[in-house]
Amino acid sequence: MVTRTALIGLAGLASLTLTGPGSIPAPLEWGAGPLTVDALPRVVHVAHRGGAREVPENSMSGLMAAYERGTAQVLDLDTRMLRDGTVVVMHDATLNRTTYAGGAVRDLDLREWQGVRLHPRDSLPGSWRAERPPTVAEVLDRFGGRIVLMLEAKDPDSLDTLAAMLRARGLTRSVFVNSNDPEVARRAHRLGLISQLWRSAAQLRTDRPERWSSFVDLLDVDHKARDTDLVRAVRSGIPRVWAHTVVTPAQRDRVLALGCDGVITDAPGRLWKTSKRRAASGPPSSPLSGE
Repeated sequence: MVTRTALIGLAGLASLTLTGPGSIPAPLEWGAGPLTVDALPRVVHVAHRGGAREVPENSMSGLMAAYERGTAQVLDLDTRMLRDGTVVVMHDATLNRTTYAGGAVRDLDLREWQGVRLHPRDSLPGSWRAERPPTVAEVLDRFGGRIVLMLEAKDPDSLDTLAAMLRARGLTRSVFVNSNDPEVARRAHRLGLISQLWRSAAQLRTDRPERWSSFVDLLDVDHKARDTDLVRAVRSGIPRVWAHTVVTPAQRDRVLALGCDGVITDAPGRLWKTSKRRAASGPPSSPLSGE
């Protein structure tokens, strides 16, 4: 199958041939199997919650818009578990902030979940309708294998369920499974998943990430961390180090110059535009060039 995702890195932008509406680059991975993390470019852009400054966060319409725009190579979403074991897409433990309802997500079953409606923020660009928040199964069936996904397991007891869902769909090499807890990352690794561990700036001050290199595939670091902490993460032996949650070109350029090889952003469209302008002016004479 042919992915419509723009699999690009900042360092190679100037040499890409752009095609089609919106100047989305031709795909880098062709074949009958699902797109995997091995097809990701040297520098990766991740649409955090679908790109929460540009689309309704953790919504099917927002994820679809981010996918079709081609401004990120990975779609990020948050997962929680309902009382009947269904795993759904939601960041908060309660419904209050992002929906017209209230109360704990964990108190609902699937039938009740299907009656919930998301409340798009008025500050979002464009026009968005209220919609039902998706289940993780629906997202996997819509996007799995077409673009790399990142799932944050907000409820650690959902890990076995997530693993079974990914195995059943042949997506264990196409999805990062994220947590803030090193022990959850270790469990994900033992389950044969691609383990991701995120850490705050405060945590990174005392972390020794090299201790996790045997079971963490992706270290997700706070862009607000000190330079020394980011460099220590980059040199930890963990194969991928991406920075969250980046919203400006200056924030992106700093973490990439320090050695991170990906950015997790609420504004993938904004960063994409600045990447295209840089490509038009030629390769940069900075640490971003990869020279």
